[in-house]
Amino acid sequence: MDTISPERRSRNMARIRSKDTSPEMMVRKIAHGLGFRYRLHASNLPGRPDLVFSRLKKIIEVQGCFWHQHPSCRDGRIPGSRAEYWVPKLKRNQVRDAANKALLEKMGWNVLVVWECESKDRSSLFRTLKGFLGRS
Repeated sequence: MDTISPERRSRNMARIRSKDTSPEMMVRKIAHGLGFRYRLHASNLPGRPDLVFSRLKKIIEVQGCFWHQHPSCRDGRIPGSRAEYWVPKLKRNQVRDAANKALLEKMGWNVLVVWECESKDRSSLFRTLKGFLGRS
């Protein structure tokens, strides 16, 4: 097994985007195509949600299956190596996500979480977004 230098790993990790990811862009494209307008990454809300539909009081969070540990997805599993590093890191993400969602809901927002794996089926994602955004 090859080992990666800390500098190389740091460069790799720095290239992982948190905004404008492919799944997020797919959700944006569908929402816009449905005629809905939104704000991106609103800094005045807990967790800086991905898409904010202010008039509707609705939020869509697009989460990566690995980074946010999607429970029913094969990509949402802990890596086999360095579990002492990954377990606390990924658990913090889950705890933070739950706290942000609870705060948003307490503020009166309706929150939909779209997982990265769900963005691969465009027709299903279209139906999900249409149903979520169409309900008042």
